[in-house]
Amino acid sequence: MENGESLSACTLDTPVGALTLVMYGDSLCRIAFGNLNETRQDLISRARRMNLPEDVKVDDEACAPAVRQIREYFAGTRRGFNLKLMLKGTDFQKKVWAALARIPYGQTRSYKEIAESAGRPKAVRAVGGANNRNPLPIVIPCHRVIGSDGSLVGYGGGLDCKRKLLQFEEKESSNE
Repeated sequence: MENGESLSACTLDTPVGALTLVMYGDSLCRIAFGNLNETRQDLISRARRMNLPEDVKVDDEACAPAVRQIREYFAGTRRGFNLKLMLKGTDFQKKVWAALARIPYGQTRSYKEIAESAGRPKAVRAVGGANNRNPLPIVIPCHRVIGSDGSLVGYGGGLDCKRKLLQFEEKESSNE
């Protein structure tokens, strides 16, 4: 595939349900909860905002490196990801996403701690907004962000999914 022709996508089943992975060339640009049919409109809308092609084609081969790493994550053999990522957002969103990527596997941070880490200690609500716009859940682990009181709040895949991811990581961390 020539870079720019179309977006390549595949869907895989995971312990938290179907995930659709989307590649642009060799870069992972989106992970969506649900299968391709369920997420196609969201993917097209996001592609439009990112100035990417709106044509989404199923291409398991193009997605293979990302699929392998996601499967390793759910098998408990991978704690971080080594993928080329395409992230488009504001400077603040990118700072928040970088702060999320630094949260160690099996640990959590509050929205306030992420705001401080991103250099804007009073921007707690803006951190929530950046989390909500995270295009790569799991790879950029926004599920590791919780309320200051320890409560689970907001997650694109739903709170049940967030709970499962945190419990999975906690269990895997304790197996060391």
